[in-house]
Amino acid sequence: MITRLYFFLLILFCFGKTFTLEAQENLSLAQAIELGLRNNYQIQIAEREAAVAANNNDWAVAGRYPIIDLSLNVNNSFNASKNPASFLRELNSLNSGVIPGVEATWVLFDGHRVRFSKQQLERLQQLGQGNAQIAVENGIQAIIQAYYGALVEKERLEVRRRVLNLSGDRLDYERTRRDYGQASTFDVLQTQDAYINDSTNFLIQLTNYQNALRNLNLSMGQDDLGLAYNLTDQLAYQAPDYDLASLKSRMLSANRTLQSLSINRELAGINTRLQESTKDPSLSMRTGASYTLSRNHVATGIFSNGEERDLGGIQNTAFNGYLNLTLSYPLYDWGLRKRNIQSAQLNETIAQLDIEALKRNLSAQLENALAQYNNQKQLVEITGQLVANAQRNLEIAEERFRGGLINAFDYRTIQLGYINATQSQLNTIFNLRITETELVRLIGGLVR
Repeated sequence: MITRLYFFLLILFCFGKTFTLEAQENLSLAQAIELGLRNNYQIQIAEREAAVAANNNDWAVAGRYPIIDLSLNVNNSFNASKNPASFLRELNSLNSGVIPGVEATWVLFDGHRVRFSKQQLERLQQLGQGNAQIAVENGIQAIIQAYYGALVEKERLEVRRRVLNLSGDRLDYERTRRDYGQASTFDVLQTQDAYINDSTNFLIQLTNYQNALRNLNLSMGQDDLGLAYNLTDQLAYQAPDYDLASLKSRMLSANRTLQSLSINRELAGINTRLQESTKDPSLSMRTGASYTLSRNHVATGIFSNGEERDLGGIQNTAFNGYLNLTLSYPLYDWGLRKRNIQSAQLNETIAQLDIEALKRNLSAQLENALAQYNNQKQLVEITGQLVANAQRNLEIAEERFRGGLINAFDYRTIQLGYINATQSQLNTIFNLRITETELVRLIGGLVR
């Protein structure tokens, strides 16, 4: 026969094998969010992508400034020629030359493409920053859900622990009554079955709590998923009231996804102006200078009379400067520019339609979330009353059971009612927390 001591030892062993109570450190929700944002790879990637976009937001990238190149050419050649028909039948020479030069190319006008390109780079930087904020939002929301999920499982574990202790006390009480002939073996067996069931449920709930802590570690980006914490925040709280009109106003002005779509619409408009600028003429300037220093180091020749003579070395210098302007205007391209402009305008319309569609969807999500939030607030109050009643009912049932006024079956029914009431309350509080988090996310309130 399985004894109560055996179950307690088994439970303590399972609990201590994975988590050490003395080694637990305090962890608040704010600390969990700070740690999670620091370790989140998606946030780190998004922030670095935003940094790339910020680095590219420069007039030089847009093409405003001239491009200046410095060149240096060193030429060396050896020439050996034979021509019997010439008075100089053979000629051997060694030549070398150095040509340094500098050249600048500058687009003076191209239909304001430089200005539009700079605006495009600015919007891309804003878009990168917005994507980083969305990654932060997602990270914070995941941590909040994991943190309160672990808190719920912890509270459920405490409920199971209290019920298990009550079942253990009741089992000891029935055994004592049996020893004095006031209870039968059947009564003891029924009580023992309840204790075994409560022990099993406690172990199952312990596993759920451990899994919730692992999920919390995963959301915080911890490498060691077996770390245990003493969660210091409270699950229950005084839920505030929200006004739909105020929430909608904040959502339309601060929702991160909506802001990103607005930037995409601006980018589409800039792209339209860029395509329209291809109809304008372009003017570019190319200027530079070069200096040539060449020298014939040695030369020997054989003349027609057979005389071989040293022709000596010759040095030559030259300077060359230039300033060129190029004006071009596209005459005809088979309608390519016109089609590109039309496509850009259509993309701009699509971007605006995406914004309108998102506004409609966000409004529906906001109203649903607020309705669910208000419903959850009422359910929290109702389930709180149920738990209070169930707690009082359990205390009375304990007294009546010990007084022999109710049997074990009735006491067990009341005990299960207490468990169901507390589980329902915990679920309602958790749903309230998660719903409020979604409300805050919709209005752009989940910020670092």
